[in-house]
Amino acid sequence: MKQRSIYLFALTAILLWSTAGTAFKLALRGMDVMQLLFTASTVAWIFLLAVIVIRKQTGDLLKNSAKTIARSAIGGFLNPFLYYMILLTAYNILPAQIAGPLNYTWPVILTLLSVPFLHQKLRVVELLAILISFVGVVVISSQGSNPFTTPVNEPKGVFLALISAIIWASFWIFNVRDSRPEIIKITLNFFFGSVFTGITMLILSKPFTWNLSTIPAVYVGLTEMAIAFVCWLTALENTKNNARISNLVFISPFIALFFIHLILGEKIYWTTPAGLALIVTGILIQQLLPALKEKT
Repeated sequence: MKQRSIYLFALTAILLWSTAGTAFKLALRGMDVMQLLFTASTVAWIFLLAVIVIRKQTGDLLKNSAKTIARSAIGGFLNPFLYYMILLTAYNILPAQIAGPLNYTWPVILTLLSVPFLHQKLRVVELLAILISFVGVVVISSQGSNPFTTPVNEPKGVFLALISAIIWASFWIFNVRDSRPEIIKITLNFFFGSVFTGITMLILSKPFTWNLSTIPAVYVGLTEMAIAFVCWLTALENTKNNARISNLVFISPFIALFFIHLILGEKIYWTTPAGLALIVTGILIQQLLPALKEKT
């Protein structure tokens, strides 16, 4: 595959992910968290199953043993069920421009969790990077006020957004030990996630009907959860430089602010891009400086 096509797949995924926060908010205007999550996760696994059939990977899907199916069920409980349930609840409480960037702290949390679970050592540069990113969290949480003298606005929403990042980082560690093809794993995760969500929805949620709010929910499942993943996976499978492609994802939250302002009409606080820049700076320090050290 040509390099231009690889970047096209990667940028398509980034653009779709950038619209997710806006779609979350639009869908939540007419349905609750469980209704949105059930709709989106069901659409996602059906689409991904179709991709598996088109790619002629059904053999890989049928090779699953009872052990790997159980592993997929656990993964599906973590993501999409628990992860999105908490993240969408945070979106229900916070402005989209706050919930989204706070969730982007997951690479920082992943570094911390890698110490006890993957037995990795924490270097001084990584500690500095983590500190920079968490200063960014404080700045974003102030929602336009002085970040160092004002109490955190809507602390419950901030807490939930950060918890969702911890869950995603935990899911990543759980998933990295699984050697099955990525598309097989994620399809089964979304299938089990929709089962867990459907059961929870029947118990806790109200019946819902298809209406205009369903359109953003279907969009979330089709794009943010499915098409974006396929595009991103295609880019990573064909590139010779995973780091260069992977680092492109950090432009997504900045593009997301444009859609949030344009479509949702949120006034972007000065603290949002400032704090987001600090978070991304911390993440990039973790990723780029060790690589630079190896080259020199």
